[in-house]
Amino acid sequence: MPFCEHREISYFKCSGCLSVFVNPHDLPGRDRERNRYVKHNNDVNSVGYREFVAPLVEVVLSRFNASHSGLDYGSGRQSAVSHMLSHSGYSIAMYDPFFHNHPHLLEKQYDYIVCCEVIEHFHHPHREFQKLRSMLKDGGELICMTELLTDAIDFKDWYYKNDFTHVFFYHPKSLEYIRTCFHFSGLTVGGIVIRFCA
Repeated sequence: MPFCEHREISYFKCSGCLSVFVNPHDLPGRDRERNRYVKHNNDVNSVGYREFVAPLVEVVLSRFNASHSGLDYGSGRQSAVSHMLSHSGYSIAMYDPFFHNHPHLLEKQYDYIVCCEVIEHFHHPHREFQKLRSMLKDGGELICMTELLTDAIDFKDWYYKNDFTHVFFYHPKSLEYIRTCFHFSGLTVGGIVIRFCA
């Protein structure tokens, strides 16, 4: 159902899972998206960037070891997550539709998949989560990092929506829907880190 408008972008809200998303007619085109991502300053040697992704990295380090296979889905040009895990001896592949477009990686299965600040960019979340679930081995985990849209947030004033490439916002109820719809066995939310267990 229609929810609100901001900067000439219309947003809808799902009455079931309470997610908020950009009207499909207002989604950014691929070239505009890529130009935005090129400007991201994701220097793997930046202390601030490494501290930002540290909670996600720590989850991987605490739950998997170097013998497990991982995929950094939506890695961007550079990925502090992959960089930090690789330096700890972990084997993790990088996939990104703009910068590391290697489709053969999507035909494999992994012990863990990380999506660091990625799922809010999904134009087709159902399709993406279906794909991600299919790539997880039994007992594997999809580990995501994103800001959640809670009932305490005033969406119109929320800074997180102001990046035009952020097009889908997840309410805690949305996560429960994803867990059920895609047959994950478990869901754990710790701050901005979300774990879906296969």
